[in-house]
Amino acid sequence: MEQLTLTNGKLSFSANSCGLETNKGKPLVICLHGFPDNARSFRHQLPFLADAGYRVIAPTLRGYEPSSQPDDKDYSVATMARDVIAWMNKLGEQKVHLVGHDWGAVITYAAGALAPERFYSLTTLAVPHGARFLDGVRKVPSQLLKSWYMNFFQLPGIAEFVLQRHDWAFIKSLWKNWSPGFELPNEEWAGLRQTFAAPGVKSAMLSYYRQNISPRVMLGLKQTEASLLTTVPVPTLAITGCDDGCIDTRLYEHTFLNEDFPMGCRIERVLGAGHFCHQEKPEPINRLLLGWLRENHS
Repeated sequence: MEQLTLTNGKLSFSANSCGLETNKGKPLVICLHGFPDNARSFRHQLPFLADAGYRVIAPTLRGYEPSSQPDDKDYSVATMARDVIAWMNKLGEQKVHLVGHDWGAVITYAAGALAPERFYSLTTLAVPHGARFLDGVRKVPSQLLKSWYMNFFQLPGIAEFVLQRHDWAFIKSLWKNWSPGFELPNEEWAGLRQTFAAPGVKSAMLSYYRQNISPRVMLGLKQTEASLLTTVPVPTLAITGCDDGCIDTRLYEHTFLNEDFPMGCRIERVLGAGHFCHQEKPEPINRLLLGWLRENHS
């Protein structure tokens, strides 16, 4: 993998890339990581897709490094979707395939709703349609128990302390609970710790939750721009792990409405996979992803 830098205004974002030079003229795939993770989340997908003839980049999301932390501390989903559009403009790309995991998935839905003409396809991993998430929780109320950490992250000072306490043990426990049976390699865990410990990153990670899914937003008392982006007119593949300990896979039946996805949406469940399904089961995920990209390029 190679490194490059993307920009949006004064902000700069490091990114991993594969196939940019060798596959010139071929479609570009942008992969967005989630929490608690970094751009290496897609280390199994980048070389695979590059070998299949695609150009692929995995940027570091807003706030996950000091160079991309905005002065106005704006970590709203719609703003981060506009980061993606800005990167595309800088790269001279009119249309791309967009892939997102966790918060990257939420951003993917929003980007597809804001600028559908810029995407061949969307692929999301581990999180259903963000604008319909509350509808899903109403149908599957047990999700509230799995979402306890979202409310915990609203506690100023306390969440910051606990997050980093005992060498990020809290985050390590999230990985274990969200992907039962999966052991993140030691070298990857070391890289994550380095990402989280960089100046301002801990605050940025918590801001995702505080700005986009505060109790007022979750109770429907406050609307965000992203919560209004219900219609996603881009072909969408939604992948969920059957053993996801973070997002109940049953939510998918209640968060994807035909009218929201006029260009079509397909849900795929992966057996034996949890929340970080693309790292746990890279081979079946890669096959699904490659088939979807080929099906939706014109």
